[in-house]
Amino acid sequence: MSEFDNVTAPPPPPSGSPGAEEKQWALFAHLSSLVGLIIPFGNLLGPLVVWLIKKDTLPFVNDQGKEALNFNITILIAAIISGILTLVVIGLLLLFLVGIAWLVLTIIAAIKVSNGEAYRYPFALRLIK
Repeated sequence: MSEFDNVTAPPPPPSGSPGAEEKQWALFAHLSSLVGLIIPFGNLLGPLVVWLIKKDTLPFVNDQGKEALNFNITILIAAIISGILTLVVIGLLLLFLVGIAWLVLTIIAAIKVSNGEAYRYPFALRLIK
């Protein structure tokens, strides 16, 4: 087992079925990233606030809040790299693709957690454990 196995492997979802309140707050954790469409860095601040408020009382929200935060950090890094690459034109296409992927995956995550399923974003860096 290499030292990098823990970096890419998603953590296991919390056991048990989440209650209605947990599902609602997990939904907020994912959808709050859409605040980034209006407020700069809102895609990080929304999930961060929800996670910090509910992480100690609701295990499902703790898991999904970290997942939403990690994904949005990954998206921010991808957007910065794409922005730099606009100097060689390919960045415009990459920015568009990153934006579409962010929106689609956020909506998929919201649907999954509203059904009580723990969602794991593909390609997300797991920086917050």
